[in-house]
Amino acid sequence: MKLDLEQDVKGLLPERDFDRREFIWTALGASAALAVSSPVSAQLITTDTSGLDVADVMIPVKDGQIRGYRAMPSSGGPFPVVLVCAEIFGLNHYTKDTCRRFAKAGYYAIVPDLYSRKADLTKLTDMAEIRPIVNSKHDTELVADYDATLEFVRASGKGDMTWVGIAGFCRGGRTSLVYAAANPRLNAAVSWYGPVGGQANEFTPRTVMDRVAEIKVPVLGLYGAKDAGVPIAEVERFFAALKAAGTPSELVVYPDAGHGFHADFRPDNYRKADAEDGWKRMMEWFKKYAV
Repeated sequence: MKLDLEQDVKGLLPERDFDRREFIWTALGASAALAVSSPVSAQLITTDTSGLDVADVMIPVKDGQIRGYRAMPSSGGPFPVVLVCAEIFGLNHYTKDTCRRFAKAGYYAIVPDLYSRKADLTKLTDMAEIRPIVNSKHDTELVADYDATLEFVRASGKGDMTWVGIAGFCRGGRTSLVYAAANPRLNAAVSWYGPVGGQANEFTPRTVMDRVAEIKVPVLGLYGAKDAGVPIAEVERFFAALKAAGTPSELVVYPDAGHGFHADFRPDNYRKADAEDGWKRMMEWFKKYAV
């Protein structure tokens, strides 16, 4: 996403105040067609499954089952656990590959499809269809889905439940922080350009900023200075509040990066050097707070 895209998008909308949340949705619309389950970009990373045990799974929840994907080393265990929080495009190639990257590093990585009760978002390319599904996800249900995902891992006998981290991207970055507030037993959390503010509503009644006092989990933030939808000043206030509350935290801001700089399936967003540096910092963060 180029920095001048916000101005381009403004010109397509009616004359009124331009809401940055709508900017994110509109800009993401250009990526929706790319966010499918198969590789579509020359720069798209594909991690092989050699030495891994990977599977699409069904995760039991109180009202039935939701889809998920998990990856771990094919031998040994139990393994430290990483909960992955996806963007708004479902269990696409990028999200599954992220799990495989964690598995290559020795983790049991799992991502639940939070929206699979209503649709398979990998099949949708129109943001007008995706938006209402994502926006109607209750935070209480989101937390319950991750509780259920942890129970799925525990029941498998393959996860070392003494070490559980969480990492989320874009909307999933917010998810990682919401769940960190709800589950203080996590060892570490990482938010890749996740929103911390926004307008409260019946589905997301409190922002991440509203949850500062509840977050006791060490938090690493990886953000782009040129993110037109997630203002860095807002993010800096959030991390300052975490530090003031005594929560271990670190904010890394990449000066030339915009939103989604880790998303290798989006050529206009992806910044290889920043993505690789952020991944390295994330893994170091997880190791720092290992049991």
